[in-house]
Amino acid sequence: MLANDMILALDPVRFSQAIGIDPDPWQAEVLRYEGKRLLLNCCRQSGKSTTCATKALHTALYRPKSLILCASPSLRQSQELFRKIRDGLNALPDPPRLLEDNKLSLTLPNYSRILSLPGDQATVRGYSGVTLILEDEAAQVSDEFYTAIMPMLIVNDGQLISMSTPFGKRGHFFEEWTNGGDGWKRIEIDATQCPRITAEQLEQQRRSMGDLFYEQEFLCQFVETDRQTFSYDSIRRAFTDEVEPLQFEEVPPCT
Repeated sequence: MLANDMILALDPVRFSQAIGIDPDPWQAEVLRYEGKRLLLNCCRQSGKSTTCATKALHTALYRPKSLILCASPSLRQSQELFRKIRDGLNALPDPPRLLEDNKLSLTLPNYSRILSLPGDQATVRGYSGVTLILEDEAAQVSDEFYTAIMPMLIVNDGQLISMSTPFGKRGHFFEEWTNGGDGWKRIEIDATQCPRITAEQLEQQRRSMGDLFYEQEFLCQFVETDRQTFSYDSIRRAFTDEVEPLQFEEVPPCT
């Protein structure tokens, strides 16, 4: 029993299998990732939320006194991610007795805490020393909230996982994906790479929602909205470092 628990502690993939979730190769990569910044640009129904919920539960169980935050654009969405964590906990052969257990948070016997939060920067500024933040539907989380959560990771050198389907060429998720540099690991999984989604189902979705939303929701493309006057690329090309700022001569005061 002790040896098996040590195996589960050392390998999140084995832990995932133990609670009934056999991960795809990219999901196994996410579960084992130990870096600090991870971007998941994944299609609808790819399993990104379930994978990250499993990673959060594994962290909480095997890293005592962890603080894990689940953040989304709305409290309802955060609670859905939190529910997936609870489902994983209940799937354990011998679930631990919780010190705290309510709709928005839980505390394990090792004093690890998991909290569910809405994407509102005014509600999260009191947290510090965070071990892991899961930012679900990150493309629709406000930039103000993103700015508010980043300092929470400094003290513990915590991990941030931002997961989403695209939502146009705007916001911090798009900027980090395209211009965020080498500090981020990026994983993109479109619907054609998901073994649980058939070609027939994809064609049905394409006909129902049209090409623009299909490319965004299932092909992970950062598409232009049809309501904007200028494209993102046109706006970017309007800026240059080659133009020197205007110089004004100082005019002496009138005497």
